[in-house]
Amino acid sequence: MASKSRFLQGRRIDPKPITKDTTLIELVENNFLAYNAARLREACQLFTQKMLEPDVTIGVSVTGALTPAGLGISALIPLMEAGFIDWIISTGANLYHDTHFGIGLALHRGRHDISDVVLREEGVVRIYDIFFDYDVLLSTDAFFREVISGPEFQRSMSTAEFHYLCGKYVAERERVLGIERQSFLSAAYHLGVPIYTSSPGDSSIGMNVAAKRLQGNKLEFDVSLDVNETASIVLGAKRSGGKSAAWILGGGSPKNFLLQTEPQIQEVLGIDERGHDYFLQVTDARPDTGGLSGATPGEAVSWGKVDPERLPDAVVCYVDSTVALPILTAYALGSHAPRTPKRLYDRRGELMENLQREYEQSERK
Repeated sequence: MASKSRFLQGRRIDPKPITKDTTLIELVENNFLAYNAARLREACQLFTQKMLEPDVTIGVSVTGALTPAGLGISALIPLMEAGFIDWIISTGANLYHDTHFGIGLALHRGRHDISDVVLREEGVVRIYDIFFDYDVLLSTDAFFREVISGPEFQRSMSTAEFHYLCGKYVAERERVLGIERQSFLSAAYHLGVPIYTSSPGDSSIGMNVAAKRLQGNKLEFDVSLDVNETASIVLGAKRSGGKSAAWILGGGSPKNFLLQTEPQIQEVLGIDERGHDYFLQVTDARPDTGGLSGATPGEAVSWGKVDPERLPDAVVCYVDSTVALPILTAYALGSHAPRTPKRLYDRRGELMENLQREYEQSERK
């Protein structure tokens, strides 16, 4: 009998029937066997078996309207509290809508097929099938304008420092209102998780900062500091003998800002490095349109963003993040013990000093 092909060594497809007692972990392991279900299973396994090792620093990029759908509360906060997220790059919109929950404002389930003309007449704002009163925007705007009027904001700062300070005020509002675990901005403040925004002017937060500038406010975002701080986090992970993991929810500018840390280290600063060790993306974007959101980990190798030797440790799931993130979160929390938080926000100065030292020794400066 001819020897079996090496391509037939995979586990036989012979799933256990799903029952009322099937757990989520069992469902993923035994029934997510092919297509994007299989990629999601591989993502769960990559995340829990490799990315959550103690020496791995995990950066997460967040795009798409995830926080208004409640995923800040249900997924991102539990992941941070378990030490499963070490630093974040988010759209400003996700942070703005996250703040609604932290200051006690309500968002509601709705329908995507209601007339927007009718909603506008009734003062209701729609994010697909999420509804909220127009006053939610006005109240959140007022909150940010009041916060950034404070003396500690009258200077230039990285977006990580800005979000840390905002998180402090959101946390205080939660305390006064008697609510908790509502805002991932406040959770990041408590846990020392730095949050960056790759395009700080592209959200209602940035719009309110711009409005206050017209009144003489001195707040400025130092985007160069953001670029260097994020690069220093990745370099610090590597120089400590550990690894760097990129977990991408969606795509867009935050995806690039997370991945460009390696070209900043190698191409621009001339520091010897090879790329991120782990790549996990959840996206609905196709690669053939040429957009960054759909760019594959293989393409990232050509830019130095991903270590070519680590491509087997790269998974792309073509699944809506609102489906994949809760499953990944439940799987990870149910199968892996919490990690000690790295509190990278507290180490920004040290990490920047290390980056500066290596840059001064390079031939690129």
